[in-house]
Amino acid sequence: MNEFLGAFPFIVENFALLMEKTGEHLVISLIPILAAILLGVPLGVWLGHIHRGEFLAVSLTNIGRALPSLALIAILLGLVGIGLLNVVIALFVLAFPPILSYSFQAVNSVDRNLTRAARGMGLTPFQVLLRVELPLGLPTMISGVRTAVVLTVSSATVAAIAGSGGLGDIILNQVAYGMSGVIAGAIWVALLSILLDQLAAFLLRRATPRGARFVQQSAVVTA
Repeated sequence: MNEFLGAFPFIVENFALLMEKTGEHLVISLIPILAAILLGVPLGVWLGHIHRGEFLAVSLTNIGRALPSLALIAILLGLVGIGLLNVVIALFVLAFPPILSYSFQAVNSVDRNLTRAARGMGLTPFQVLLRVELPLGLPTMISGVRTAVVLTVSSATVAAIAGSGGLGDIILNQVAYGMSGVIAGAIWVALLSILLDQLAAFLLRRATPRGARFVQQSAVVTA
């Protein structure tokens, strides 16, 4: 109990250190997240548009959940050595599956009657994707990014094992910072994850078209 209470004075006294490590932590986290978005969103959208690849999306998601980042870092030590690249690859493997899966489901689950009606009005397949499937699927896609962000940020503490810095330097260094420092670092990571989750939720509300919001609200009321 004393160590837990001592975490809060540690945060106040070492605020500059925590902010420095937070910057490193965000860099470590954002690189794999951006890479996963650039690759996972287009692939998931395309597979969802043609209504194929569900087995691929589900399988990759299950593999990503089952493979611990720490084990992957250990495996990669023999291939890429210690450093940022090692951690980025491990966190990319963690972030990619939910982004791919959610992007696929976002487009694949759009009501077929809506897409048929759009084609009946003369829209090309690309216009159907752009004007119907993407606006309606956008909330689900952003939810996938939101999930990936929380998973990646909370797991990026293992970067310290590969010598890449971040808040893991504090959490995994009880000798230097004491148990109060370890707990303070863990609390800081939890708060950072919650903050980024709420930021993603705000972006979700801002990015969702009004029509899609109405559909979501109607579905909630119906349920």
